[in-house]
Amino acid sequence: MTDRAERLARLAQGWDAAVDGYEAYYVPRFAPWVATAVRAITAETLPDGPVLVPCCGTFPELDALVAHFPEREIVGIDLSAGMVRRAGERTARHPRARVVRGDASTLDSRWSGGCAAVVSVFGLQQLPEPALAIRSWVAALRTGGRLSVVFWPDTTEVDGPFALLAELLRAHVPAGDDSWERRLVPAMTAQGAVVERDEQSSYPICHPDAATFFDAHTRSGPLRPLAIARGDAFVTRLREEFLRRAPAGRWQHRPRARHLVARR
Repeated sequence: MTDRAERLARLAQGWDAAVDGYEAYYVPRFAPWVATAVRAITAETLPDGPVLVPCCGTFPELDALVAHFPEREIVGIDLSAGMVRRAGERTARHPRARVVRGDASTLDSRWSGGCAAVVSVFGLQQLPEPALAIRSWVAALRTGGRLSVVFWPDTTEVDGPFALLAELLRAHVPAGDDSWERRLVPAMTAQGAVVERDEQSSYPICHPDAATFFDAHTRSGPLRPLAIARGDAFVTRLREEFLRRAPAGRWQHRPRARHLVARR
């Protein structure tokens, strides 16, 4: 198995184990960013074709998309079988919507040049090669089609639970290559996109306490694959260290996502 295939397999396994907790804990907290991403493709008339949602997870974008585009085909794509099953419960209520299991980082050629819009929220940063993924997403658009992608950049805040956890992890996990962020816009324009917006998108998130956040993040959030790979002992040590450094009681923060909007 190649390094890329192994990383995707770990990613899928992690999210398979996180489905119910992610839906309950993170979907409500990430709802403002979902709404922002969907609004960006509804401001102007779209060409014909489906709306594609790569890295759809449990498909929280679906209800808003159906409200705006009730007659249009809406298709979610996700690598995790567990996420696809949960997303299927949402699509069952909408006859023009469906979800497929697949690698959203390299879209099937059947989508090339045929989609009216591509919307993705908090999936891009997890993929092995984000710049290649976003280029693939642009290639799926028809002429005049729109792309709206919200993702977590390498730095989302200077304090708060995301920042503290990132600081603690640096002692245990090799630093990743953050140059992928600089390659996104060139990858999009090389595929014929005109970037209309490249901006920060920030909303408040509240956690009951530090322990609740940590447990959600490692059991039902983006650290689930790492937790599986490193095991319970690692997670326990990390949790103890995190709680020693975290404030007591209710914890509110305002992380910054990056939002790219483009037209082809």
